[in-house]
Amino acid sequence: MLIGSVLREKSSKESLKMRVSLGLILGGAIGNLIDRLRLGGVVDFLDFRIWPVFNVADSCITIGAALMAWNLLRRR
Repeated sequence: MLIGSVLREKSSKESLKMRVSLGLILGGAIGNLIDRLRLGGVVDFLDFRIWPVFNVADSCITIGAALMAWNLLRRR
């Protein structure tokens, strides 16, 4: 349902923001899926010692979800 509303956006500027956020989410999910299928698990390689270990795909999912939430909240 959310994906359908993202694809039906009328304003090109809003549509671009939503497409970028959806692209980040899907790209991160596909990256983690490829790792899981190829290696049997997701490879986490960024370790800052004060934060949980994560990877670039996790960052893309998180940033994309935050951007999408921000855009949806601002629109209402």
